[in-house]
Amino acid sequence: MRWDLLFDDLESQLDEEHREEERALRVEEERLRLGRLSLRDRILALMRADGETGTITLELHGGASHAVRPDGFGRDWLSGDLHDEGRRVRQCVVALDRIAAVVPNPSQLPRSLASLPEASSRFADRIGLAFVLRDLCRRRRAVTVTTIDGVHHGTIDRVGRDHFDLAVHEAGTPRREREVRQLRIVPIERLVLVVLD
Repeated sequence: MRWDLLFDDLESQLDEEHREEERALRVEEERLRLGRLSLRDRILALMRADGETGTITLELHGGASHAVRPDGFGRDWLSGDLHDEGRRVRQCVVALDRIAAVVPNPSQLPRSLASLPEASSRFADRIGLAFVLRDLCRRRRAVTVTTIDGVHHGTIDRVGRDHFDLAVHEAGTPRREREVRQLRIVPIERLVLVVLD
């Protein structure tokens, strides 16, 4: 009888140790998964959760905060609707490496930690910021460009591998030679935000 109690006690201890090892393993796996998440992954998880992101606050290089509803991602950029204080909504493109902080609301934080599906093979996920700028150049869209050094309004004239030419002119006027006040060659690495007018 006493041997049965001893064996039951040993079996119980072994089961408890096994459960503790499994729990420790799950905790370590979660730690490793979180360690592999990038900022892009977290914002993308917000966008993909329930198919609806809502608006997130992005604090950009230089301290400016913007409410953005992301709707597209590339390799090093995100696009979305920019909501300003005047309730005006405009399209924007944000350079991911110029995001100083993402300020989610309390309900968004857990969604940003969600697991993403395996690596995507979508073409858009491989498109770089220069490609997006070339499209804006081709469309002759007036833009407001925020760089690390300032804000300028104009039209993108051409895009190189690591820079673009911006013809600076007044907002609301088309790009005409007589309206161009300045031509700027801007390194893409200095780009923070592009807002489409």
